[in-house]
Amino acid sequence: MISAVASRRHVIADDLRAQISTGRFKAGDRLPSEAQLAARYTVSTPTLRSALALLQAEGLVEKVHGKGNFVRLPLRTIKYIGGGLTPPTPALQISIRATKIRARGHLSTLLRVPAGSPLTEFHCLSHDDTSPHSLARVYIPRDLAPAVIPDESTWPATMATPLAEIEERLCARLPTPVEAATLRISPTLAVLAVTRVATDTAGRVVEAALLALPGDRAEAVFATHYTADNRRVER
Repeated sequence: MISAVASRRHVIADDLRAQISTGRFKAGDRLPSEAQLAARYTVSTPTLRSALALLQAEGLVEKVHGKGNFVRLPLRTIKYIGGGLTPPTPALQISIRATKIRARGHLSTLLRVPAGSPLTEFHCLSHDDTSPHSLARVYIPRDLAPAVIPDESTWPATMATPLAEIEERLCARLPTPVEAATLRISPTLAVLAVTRVATDTAGRVVEAALLALPGDRAEAVFATHYTADNRRVER
């Protein structure tokens, strides 16, 4: 049996969804405050937030910390191309922040370096206007990192050494609290998580990247090519 609270949150979500679809609330509009909406629907704040969470999970509404709930702009699909270093999706901007860190835990394992080895972390956030779209954290041994932080026109940075292999692992999972807050998505919305490790011809790991793409706007593309003798070559 569906509880009254569960039923009520769906009724509220349906009403707000209808107002969004008919243009009562337009893309970019801020919804009334949670207190105002709770009073309007005569429900408790937790019930109202539960209704909003449904719309957030659908990608219709995003919550901006300290500002309120906004109707999302139409979502632009992010296409992840397997087998290479992927440039930003056209029409999306990318902001890049570089930080000097030391390898610890899983980073030591991914990069196959001793704990404490110097790394440069590139924190890359793609966005459409003010709406964040995807998050990437790229780790490069410091002696291989570019001296100047690349901008969106030159990202990804050109590797200083020839690559021999790129291994990619993909999975669908719930976002971490930091990912949910950074991407402004519901913690119940799955992300496409990609772990990418690039190795040079000497067998050295020259880059490890951790990407999180919201599941409501991401697709991954992989191509398999065949040689003349029907051998399969994947990329």
